[in-house]
Amino acid sequence: MRAPKKQSGIPLIANLAGVSIGTVDRALHGRPGISEKTLKRILKIARQIGYRPNPAARALSTGKHVRIGICVPKEIAYFYDELWDGIRDEADRQSGRGVEFLSVDVPELGRGEHSAFRKLLKNEVAGIIVTPGNPGAMTPLIDAAEQKGTRVVCVSTDAPVSQRSSVVCIEPRLNGLIAGELMANFLGPRSKVAIVTGMLKTVDHSQKTEGFIASFTEQCPGGEVVAVIEGHEHPDESFRKTATLLGNEPALSGIYVNTVNCLPVCRALAATKSRHKVRLITTDLFRKMIPYFERGTIAASIHQQPYVQGQLAVRSLVEHLLHGAELSRAQYLNPIIILRSNLHLFREASGARLG
Repeated sequence: MRAPKKQSGIPLIANLAGVSIGTVDRALHGRPGISEKTLKRILKIARQIGYRPNPAARALSTGKHVRIGICVPKEIAYFYDELWDGIRDEADRQSGRGVEFLSVDVPELGRGEHSAFRKLLKNEVAGIIVTPGNPGAMTPLIDAAEQKGTRVVCVSTDAPVSQRSSVVCIEPRLNGLIAGELMANFLGPRSKVAIVTGMLKTVDHSQKTEGFIASFTEQCPGGEVVAVIEGHEHPDESFRKTATLLGNEPALSGIYVNTVNCLPVCRALAATKSRHKVRLITTDLFRKMIPYFERGTIAASIHQQPYVQGQLAVRSLVEHLLHGAELSRAQYLNPIIILRSNLHLFREASGARLG
């Protein structure tokens, strides 16, 4: 009589977890349709038995090979390093599934994206992840890509009138609404505040600005937004314009910086001896911001989770291309308020890197 064959790999995990082989496959490959509790149980068992997926088998299981293009800026590094980390980590997890990633350099938001996007299209990619700094110029290209069957996922900022398949971001107007409400709670009636943004032609920047103005003026009786400054994400320009603003508006009591380019504003507050009288609300978090939190220069920041944005953009596009999973028209993450009291909870404050 032949001895029963000893189980290993996915069949063994399925037996130990009390689930089907298909459920184990979904858990190990990060596909939807499985509860969080079951996912954790399967992954724990896989670790305990030392299971390592065979990359070649994973690719063969789909029978597909797809190429995905990445068209995301490098600057400002404080934000886009985090976004790129999320993209790369998720791309590494997807390796071996028949997915190839091709990136083309985009120096900074709104510069070089047009030619980079065209280059990706010439390489016949099945999907593109893009951060459209100039949505007006990018919309015809995005539409042309979608019409030929190339799925486009915007990340961080949007081209909302285009035919793009999806966007992954913090809903920008909500971001501004939260910052406006916070500022109104920090300050008294009839306070004067200003906004420092990047480029108002960028949807993310303009909608944050609109949200802040609506929220602050509604919730601060007699409050006024006296200036909206475009710094174009250039540190020197942002510093110079902020210093001029502080000189021209001695009664200014608050500034909202709705991009990650906050260090020039912090330095301008210090240079003009305004840091103790002007409440500053910033965006996101990186290590060089920590001393300004500790000194009280930054009162709060609205975190946009760039690492998670990068992960989700890659994961959702891969699942769509390989398995036909639906791409939601908009995938909005929840903004997180950072204060000095919860600063230590964030990966950027400790320099830790997520695996």
